[in-house]
Amino acid sequence: MVVGMKDALKLIGISVIACCAVFVCTLFLNYNIDITAMKNEITMAGGIVMYNAIVSTGKVVSAVSGGCLAVTSVIMLLFYVKNYIDTHGKELGILKALGYSNFKISKHFWIFGLSVFIGCALGYAAAFLYLPSFYELQNAEHLFPEIKVQFHLYLAFLLVVVPTVSFAVLAVIYACFRLKKPVLDLLKEKHNYKATSSKKETKDMPFLKELTRSTVRGRKSLVFFIAFSAFCFSAMVQMSMSMNELASETMAVMVMTIGLILAFMTLFLSLSSVVKTNAKTIAMMKIFGYSERECNGAVLGGYRPVSYIGFAVGTAYQYFLLRIMVDIVFADVENIPEFKFDFTAFAVSLVLFIIIYELFMYIYSQRIKKLSIKSVMLE
Repeated sequence: MVVGMKDALKLIGISVIACCAVFVCTLFLNYNIDITAMKNEITMAGGIVMYNAIVSTGKVVSAVSGGCLAVTSVIMLLFYVKNYIDTHGKELGILKALGYSNFKISKHFWIFGLSVFIGCALGYAAAFLYLPSFYELQNAEHLFPEIKVQFHLYLAFLLVVVPTVSFAVLAVIYACFRLKKPVLDLLKEKHNYKATSSKKETKDMPFLKELTRSTVRGRKSLVFFIAFSAFCFSAMVQMSMSMNELASETMAVMVMTIGLILAFMTLFLSLSSVVKTNAKTIAMMKIFGYSERECNGAVLGGYRPVSYIGFAVGTAYQYFLLRIMVDIVFADVENIPEFKFDFTAFAVSLVLFIIIYELFMYIYSQRIKKLSIKSVMLE
């Protein structure tokens, strides 16, 4: 088999993202289905208004959160498939030389869908166990009749089976596309990175600055993941602080937990990949006498602006999302507090982000420091 079970299990990042996406979608969609079935039993004016708001909330949260995490999972899956083909080019090239077709090789990449299945199944199971508490939380003011949790087979199919099959098929198709290379390119593990800077731009540029720029531009997927980790931290932490007034402490804790898990997991996987893919560059810099600080700056320093851009986008995202929820979805609901930009939450989250991000950078700078030149050059 070209791709083994161990390779699929390495995609823990996709499993975590899929788990969070399915967890959130299951809570709101299952509740929407059950409360819609009892619509005729809701007679109080306040209950009808709240019903419309809650149903709209479920649709918005599922579409925005689920869609955002689904896109991230797709990008991460494509990144892993490409990375696997790049690092196993010799083995795959030998198979092509022996007469195996691209499809015959790529069909084994279906196993990458296993990571999606694990994440979706765990997310659905965790959400279903939490649903009774979630139903009570949604009906805290007792505006609706008591709603019992119902299991909906088609919802489980849509949230577990469909993503698994879709990602497995996507992995096979993308692997087949990536394998459309000459056999010699695969055997030599030749990677076609397009130059993004013209000669005029780099002619008078200092070497370290040019290296930093090429390191960042050479792996656009890693730029996305690092920006996404900052986005998750910024959006979810600030949103959870605002939810103490707009929703409940339980909802705030749930949002913050999901955000921190996504942020830390994505940042960990991204920085690990950055150090791994630039190991030979770091080794050569050490041979030519560059200091550890210069190595760290060239490899890791270029991602700092990216992370702060991600943080800024996350801040804007959570603000406009909450504005939509308060001003549009809950516009007719009484006693909803007015929502304004929370500068305190922004300042606290920014300080925490800087501390945590720099701590991660320090940890990975120590990895660079311990990187053995001999072990790298012998690979």
